[in-house]
Amino acid sequence: MNTVKPVPAGHQTATAYLVVRNAPAALDFYQRAFGATELFRLTEPGGKVGHAEIMIGTSHVFLADEYPDFGALSPPSVGGSPVSMHLYVEQVDDAIARAVQAGATILRPVETMFYGDRTGLIIDPFGHKWHLASRVEEVSFGEMQRRWSAAMGG
Repeated sequence: MNTVKPVPAGHQTATAYLVVRNAPAALDFYQRAFGATELFRLTEPGGKVGHAEIMIGTSHVFLADEYPDFGALSPPSVGGSPVSMHLYVEQVDDAIARAVQAGATILRPVETMFYGDRTGLIIDPFGHKWHLASRVEEVSFGEMQRRWSAAMGG
């Protein structure tokens, strides 16, 4: 009988996997910018990271250096990425400031949005976009739709 769980203990069923150039620098950035905790990394003798796992808040994030021969390419190698990460934090203004101090660039300044989050958008030095947000108002789906329609001119 196999007693191995198909989803490892402590993991969710969906986990972001970031491919970057210079994974050691990225691991350092995520620690400084988002308070990430490194769980482990598998490193080649030359220093290239084949796989690493970090925790940001309660979420696992996987990360590796580029491996073009396996199709693992970072956003700069493919002209950017249409995928972004969303990270809830306690104090979004402080979190954005920490990320910028660590090397991120603001793409959209922090503002309070119609759906009840105070949110901003940054891009990290490795080409990944991050929406950082703090919930400031509980908004029902009906009210959210009303506000969205009004904002879209409906």
